[in-house]
Amino acid sequence: MGILVMVGQVILALSILIILHELGHFLAARAFGIKVEKFYLFFDAWGVKLFKFKYKDCEYGIGWLPLGGYVKIAGMIDESMDTEQLKQEPQPWEFRSKPAWQRLIVMLGGIIVNVVVGILVFWMLVFKYGDSDFDNTKLYGVKPGIIGEKIGIQEGDKIVAVNGNPATLFLKDLMTSDVLMGDAVLKVERQGQFVDITLPATMLNDVADHKKNEFITPIFKMLPVETVAEDSRAQKMGLQKGDSITAINGVPVSRLDAFQDEMVKNKGQEIKLDIVRGADALQLVAAADTTSILGFSNLPVIMRQYSFAESFPVGVSKAFSIITDNVKGFGKIFKGDVRADKALSGPVGIAKMFGDEVDWTRFWNLVGMLSMALAFMNLLPIPALDGGHVVFLLIEMIQGKPLSDKVLETAQMIGFFILIALMLFTFGNDIIKW
Repeated sequence: MGILVMVGQVILALSILIILHELGHFLAARAFGIKVEKFYLFFDAWGVKLFKFKYKDCEYGIGWLPLGGYVKIAGMIDESMDTEQLKQEPQPWEFRSKPAWQRLIVMLGGIIVNVVVGILVFWMLVFKYGDSDFDNTKLYGVKPGIIGEKIGIQEGDKIVAVNGNPATLFLKDLMTSDVLMGDAVLKVERQGQFVDITLPATMLNDVADHKKNEFITPIFKMLPVETVAEDSRAQKMGLQKGDSITAINGVPVSRLDAFQDEMVKNKGQEIKLDIVRGADALQLVAAADTTSILGFSNLPVIMRQYSFAESFPVGVSKAFSIITDNVKGFGKIFKGDVRADKALSGPVGIAKMFGDEVDWTRFWNLVGMLSMALAFMNLLPIPALDGGHVVFLLIEMIQGKPLSDKVLETAQMIGFFILIALMLFTFGNDIIKW
């Protein structure tokens, strides 16, 4: 059942993005009076269609091959490789009959829609949920995982700056793409001394192998209680906001992880908390329970809510950070710092990101990420992608005449084989990782 939920989420997300991407091309073409012959979700390879209907001279349908989608625009060399129409005299409603600037807008239509969708999704998520992060200045320090230990971080280190900039927030300052890709120098406070740790340029390989939580995780101090859950053991034992817990069953605790360890050790037993409330030292008692949870929070969380207008620039920044991260990632691959099999993921990798349970916040966050990633990928100057068509149109606009149909056909075929090779590589890579 979990796998079906995972696959279902991927199909839904990609179907939404594919339809909207192709709708961008469709609407731009129609706006300039260009005839659109087909609008398909997934490819109807060899003419096999799962569903189709015709409306106003355009065939709409769903193909059987879930590798994308397409709109077939009259008078254009595209992935269908249908060149018979091009042997006839150009007609006013055909793509090839329109000015280069109009054709350029048609080719950019899908990318523009992907960017708009990405911005809209992140804008709405920021407006609804705001931003939350841990106050790095209130942490006991960090605990290194496999990656952190490898680069020399020690338990209890306090990372106070990144590339010379103060690190005040844990996620925003310490778990950024620059840090995880190894493009950073960390200033670490260790037992009263300051040391600089230069992250390796190849760090992304390790992140791909072990995931980013194997870099560092925060070590929380036992801060005063912020919230107490309704009907929880904590509420029943009399714990209140502002109480400072100093010991559990006689064992002093200054770190939250140490407190949690003691809770696990005393699972099923009576819990006695030594606390400080104002100027008073008290002891609270909780009856034995089969769980190791009391039901309170004392994490140093910084929350910020945004108005509808304020959330827009934050959403835009989040959306375009996906593109800049992709650019940095490809740059790492081309420089040889990161292996392609580590950095690239296909359908299986994407499915694992969605998980085997439905979480709509995570779902829409991933839809926004994928929308911006699709915009970036489609802008790559590879024939058969929108970016390839854009390059050919720019060449035409510069030299004052279009490239020959033969050149365009050959380029389209080359681009098609490049895309097939890339798909096979990412899909095979996913299976090997799995």
